[in-house]
Order: sequence, then structure tokens, then C-alpha cells
Amino acid sequence: MENNPSSSRTDRKTIERNRRNQMKALYSTLNSLVPHQRPMEATSLPDQLDEATKYIKRLQTNLERMKERKERLMGIEKPDAAAATSSSGNSSGTITTGLRSPQIEIHEMGSALEVVLTTGLDFQFMFIETIRLLHEEGVEIVNASFNVVEDTIFHTIHSKIGDSGSDHDASARISERLKKFGQDGSAF
Repeated sequence: MENNPSSSRTDRKTIERNRRNQMKALYSTLNSLVPHQRPMEATSLPDQLDEATKYIKRLQTNLERMKERKERLMGIEKPDAAAATSSSGNSSGTITTGLRSPQIEIHEMGSALEVVLTTGLDFQFMFIETIRLLHEEGVEIVNASFNVVEDTIFHTIHSKIGDSGSDHDASARISERLKKFGQDGSAF
């Protein structure tokens, strides 16, 4: 059989037919994954491939746009020297919009404690963590509010420290924990 030319020709034909069938199945699978604007119309194979290529490019563009939006919402901006210099006057080459570091101000008034937390949109978790810290210390939250101005959030928490004789010690300890939390932004 090895020397028979018609047998090798038949083998090649079979191999080629199998390859074409496999390619046809792959094209069909690809075509089924692409949304069609004209589903009733039969399109040629090159048109199907062109449509699939355009669809994949649109998906890539949308993916990049969504990644950029996610980064903006999370407060992660890509360095862009031209935009940074022109929009914020910052010559370091980074955009700082939305990357506001949290600031904590603590005002002690006897057994009352006022905490003013100023954060960017990307540090909203700090408000919850501040409330959690106050709760751990046994502080009663009297009132909590917030105001949003552009990309800055101002949280104000009015609280009351317990009626024990060590109000000043508790106030100092809470203030120290809040200040430490504001500096490193980590869990307490």
C-alpha cells in the first residue's frame, strides 16, 4: 500500500476533506458567537469573517473603555504628562483628580467627640471603618452626615463617649487610633 499512488492520493483527499470540514465547523462556531444585524440574510464566508473581526475590535475597544472607567472610579489614574500639566498644573506627570488622601479631624468637647473625615470618592470605605472603630470603643453615635463637593466627600460624625470617669483617657485613645488610621489608611 505504501507504494500505491492512488492510495496516498485518497489519503490526502480524506485529510483535506477532514480539514475543510473542521474549518467549516470552526467558521460556523465563530459565526454563531457574533451578533448579527441581518440574521435572515445569508452572507459569504469572507463577509462573516469581516463581521467577526469588526465585532472583536468593538469588544476590545469597549473593554479598554470599561477598564479606564473602572480605574477612574477606583481613583487610579494613568500618568498622562500633557493632560496633567494642562488640567491641574501638576508637572509631575500624574493626574490627581479623585486621588485625594483622607484627612481626619477630631474635636473633643468633654464627653462629646466630633470626627470630620474628608475623603475622595475612592476612600468611601474609611467612613464605615471609622464608625466601626468608634463602635469598638463603645462610643455612642449621635449623628452622622456627609456632603459631596465635586470629588470630595466630607463626613461628620457626632458621638458621645460613655459616662465613665475616664472620658479624657477614652477620648485620647480614640483620637490616637483615628489619627493612626487616617495616616496609614489600614485596618485598626
